[in-house]
Amino acid sequence: MTAGANPEGRSSRLARLLPQWLDHLLAQRGLSPRTVEAYGRDVENFFLYAAEAEEEGEARGDGPFPGSRDLFLYLAWMRGRGNTGRTLARRLSALRAFFAFGVEEGVLASNPATLVENPHLPQHLPEVLSREEMERLLALPDMESKRGWRERCMLELLYAAGLRVSELCGLTVADLDLQAGLVRVFGKGAKERLVPLHGLAVRLLGEYLRTWRPLFHPAGTHLFVNRAGEPLSRQFIWKRIKALALEAGIRRPISPHTFRHSFATHLLEGGADLRAVQTLLGHADISATEIYTHVQAERLRGIHRRFHPRSAS
Repeated sequence: MTAGANPEGRSSRLARLLPQWLDHLLAQRGLSPRTVEAYGRDVENFFLYAAEAEEEGEARGDGPFPGSRDLFLYLAWMRGRGNTGRTLARRLSALRAFFAFGVEEGVLASNPATLVENPHLPQHLPEVLSREEMERLLALPDMESKRGWRERCMLELLYAAGLRVSELCGLTVADLDLQAGLVRVFGKGAKERLVPLHGLAVRLLGEYLRTWRPLFHPAGTHLFVNRAGEPLSRQFIWKRIKALALEAGIRRPISPHTFRHSFATHLLEGGADLRAVQTLLGHADISATEIYTHVQAERLRGIHRRFHPRSAS
């Protein structure tokens, strides 16, 4: 906990579990230090509120620890201070995970956050490229230059394997098994997954490795490097995709993540099973994958409105 946080009373014993939980997230769950730090801030914010509420005689829980009524009041307090539903949902998620750890450690008898519903969030459907837009983008790189080959292979991998841009930047030559047609990906929390590659991607990557990558004089084993032979940054890839999108006549704002969204949506449109798409994307929870079924449904509604003869009636 940060300096100055000194919760007392009903919260004190539970608050002392926080450093242990954060260590657990780092060592056992493999979360990044930045993510763990954010979780810690969210939980600590609740303890500071709970300690202040106790001092003012406003605590509502009956047991030795803060309970569901304290959480309800905390969320109401947060909302009253102008926090968005997304912030409330994130903090509740952190508390739910922390209290679950308290149950595992035998400090809590039950998780009070399970009785609190997540705040309703407006659903923002991800931006998805059509197949025709994707074909235009993939055809843009100049295949007579080393930079063009590098960009074409980057785009093909983003779309063929549904990679996050951080996963693309982290790929090494050893992560490719072109003989088996697979790429090994290390996702969030250092979780490893194997994703199949289609034949064209395998052929392009094979030629890139044999002929074009050596021309960059790579300083290490990263698959994609810059002119100095160093790994490409996420910012560089984002800027190149933005420039290529404009060149392709795509006026909507897109990012490297748009390729991941398009990968998932096009698979589902082609009849892929939702669980299979979840595995390919590396989602821990299928609810994160289900958003693409909404994208698919919305696209179908758009087609219906546009082409059905009675859609205007």
